Formats: sequence, structure tokens, C-alpha cells
Amino acid sequence: MKTKRIIFISLLASAQVTFASVTLLEKGLSYDDVLLVPQKSSVTSRRNICTKTKLTRNIELNIPLVSSNMDTVTESDMAIAMAQLGGIGIIHRFNTIEQQLREVEKVKRNRNAIIENPLTISPQCSMAQAKEIMEDYNIKGLLVIDEHNKLCGILTSRDIRFSPPESTIVSELMTPHEKLVVGKAGITVNEAKELLIKHRIEKLPLINNDGTLAGLITGKDIHTKAENPNALVDKNGRLMVGAAIGVLGDALERAQALVNAGVDVLVIDIAHGHSNLALTTLKKVKKAFPSVDVIAGNVATPEGTRELIEAGADGIKVGVGPGSICTTRITTGSGYPQLSAVINCASEAAKYNVPVIADGGIKVSGDITKAIAAGASTVMLGSMLSGTDESPGIPFIKNGKNIKLYVAWHHLVQIWDEKQKQKMTKIQVIMFQKVSKHSNRTKEVCKKPLHNWLVACNQA
Repeated sequence: MKTKRIIFISLLASAQVTFASVTLLEKGLSYDDVLLVPQKSSVTSRRNICTKTKLTRNIELNIPLVSSNMDTVTESDMAIAMAQLGGIGIIHRFNTIEQQLREVEKVKRNRNAIIENPLTISPQCSMAQAKEIMEDYNIKGLLVIDEHNKLCGILTSRDIRFSPPESTIVSELMTPHEKLVVGKAGITVNEAKELLIKHRIEKLPLINNDGTLAGLITGKDIHTKAENPNALVDKNGRLMVGAAIGVLGDALERAQALVNAGVDVLVIDIAHGHSNLALTTLKKVKKAFPSVDVIAGNVATPEGTRELIEAGADGIKVGVGPGSICTTRITTGSGYPQLSAVINCASEAAKYNVPVIADGGIKVSGDITKAIAAGASTVMLGSMLSGTDESPGIPFIKNGKNIKLYVAWHHLVQIWDEKQKQKMTKIQVIMFQKVSKHSNRTKEVCKKPLHNWLVACNQA
């Protein structure tokens, strides 16, 4: 297959002088330029193949898939689905610190062997406050505790099913402690399962000897664990999740909050990772949080890969401009064909035993295979996941098709927030409809959830 010889321009910029040198480099290859030559195989069944791989120096995934830290790709729903299947999702940073923390907390609370810090509410709170918490975290029950952390009761969706007045206080509707089935702190999951089955209940609050709340075990978590045996979980049995930070402004403050919330990996999100900004931020983050793995990028050269690793990166994101909606190559004229970038960067990273993530340019499942063959340990997916049920965004009709807008415009996140949608002005609605109507950056909504989508790719 013919390939194009590409002339790359190296720009050396300073505050006062800009110098450009033209260098003729190697032929650059994209995924579409190559095919893998079939070889003899000893594999008799897909079930015999191990897909475990390294995300970073210290984190291993069960499948080599990472959902992109884009605002139209990964929030809590996508991150939960990815982790349940054995991959991981990276929560985007185009929101407030509090909003990003909430998304991380939703993932961490989705599946637990034992929920050590369950969401609670005071018996004197109003029904409106209880509904707000339940809606924000997409849960169906709250434990009710007093000012001494003693269990008073439980409030579930069943208690508010018939829409009592929002001014009604929680204590009037909750199931009181004396009517609850509770477990003692230290109970095993199997013992809790027996109690849940015996009493036909969904939630088992755990208490200490003095009556204070010790945790919560739910039937949903036990069932989810059985349904997803390959889920990616941390040492406490919670789903693993990553989150992105920037290089300016609140970067370190955001990183601190995310680490406190239990995020498993931080991703420094910048278009040009081989820069002083990225290197400086990486060093600061690693100094502040030496026990947390940090992925840095994006880069497209061995030199960029080496400098980030020497600055402390535990994983490298490779790809400048290959994404389906990325405009870096158009607006700046810079980039590198993705397959060649992965080959070169992975070769350099291998010297340090640091994994590489192929980020961008994946259009079909065969490109995943090519990226891994080129040396990537994992691939980051954006457009391929953007039309699934779990991706953020508002579905709408365009040319008779049910689609979602797929962009990197973080100012649209506010419109997509459920609460903001209810507050949209007429002008905002018109503006959103115009953007949606004229944008080519749309993705037809997949009628199936992410799990079924991945199964279809596997069968193909």
C-alpha cells in the first residue's frame, strides 16, 4: 500500500525569537495505511485469550479499553460501564471541582462489598432535600442518622412513591430503626447475603455496638458483583475510575480533591504534552501525591515520551490530532500519523517499562488490534463510544435519526446537566438547536448499552 512521505516542520519558539527548521523524516503511517499479515495461530477459542494489560506502571486492566476524558464521552455512567467490563473511564475536567468529584463518587459508590461511608440524612431534613440527594447520586435510599451518628431509620423510594409534600420531614416517612433488620460491624458479605435473602430486603445497615452507623451492604452490589466477574475494582472492592486535570488554574487543587475522593489515576489533559507547562505540572503532582499514578500526554515523539517519563509519568498518552473531531492538525498544522507515533513512542517507553495509551484515530475495532500490535498497552476511545446509552448528552432527531451531539465544547456541559436543562431559556434552546442542526459532529445513538456494543465488536 502506498504511503505518503511527510515533511515535518520543527518549531523552536521563545518569547522573542521563532526559528523554523525543515527536517525530512520517515514515512508516516496511519491505521488505514496498514493491515496485519495473518499468521499461524494456536488459539482454539476466544475464551482462552487473556486480555489483561497495563494502564500505568501499577494499574492493570482486564480489557485494553479506556474511555476518553471528553465531556461528551465520559461521566459517571460511562465510567461505571467501562469498569464493570474490566476497562476504565476517565472523568473529564470541563466542570467545577465539585461536579467532577460528584461523578467520581458516583462511580465509587456504585459497587461496594461494604459501603463504609453511605449517604445519610438527618431526620429533621425535608423531603425536598432527600429527593435532591437521591437524584444527584441516582440512588433509591438514604440512611437516617442523628447528630451522634446513631442510626434512626431508613428512607427509600417506596416511602416517597406517592409524592408527599416536599416540606414533610424525613422522620415522618422513614422506616424507624426498631423495624429494621441490621447487621453488626464486621459481618462478612456471605453472612449479609443470607440475611438479605431470609428477610427479603434490599439494604442491610451495619451498626457498631453503641448503635452508631458502621456501613451498608446492598443486594444490588452483591448481584452486580456476580454479574460482572471481570470488573475492575480497587483493594476495597469499589469500581476503579480516573479523572482529568489541567495544567493551569485549579490543577493542583482539583488533583488534591480527586485524590481525597479516592480516584485511582490522574490524567494531565493538555493537547501538547511535550511542553514546559505539562512537565512542570507533572512534577508538582507527583511530588504532592507520590502514591497516585499519573498519566501524561499527549505526545507524538520519542523525545516527548522520554521527557514525560523522566518527569515522573506512570503512563503516556500518544496522539496529536488523530481524533475524528480533533482540529489540532487543521488549526496548527502540527501532528504525526498515529500508527507511526504509537510505534515510536511505545519503543521509547518500553525502555522505562512504562505503558503507552493510543489515543485517537480509532474508527473500527480492527484499529484497536493495530494499535496494540504497534506497541500500545491500551487504546483510548472517543467517537466509538459517543453514541452509546452511557455517554453524556441530549439525544435529538436529525434527518430522521436519533443522534447525540459529539463535540469537545465544554460550555455545552451546562446545558446537558439535568438541572440546567430545566432552566434553559428560550434563547438557549434556539442556540442549542442551531448548533445541533448545523454541526457534522454528531453520532447516531446506539440502541444497545455499552456491554452489548462491545460484545458485537468482539463477535465481528
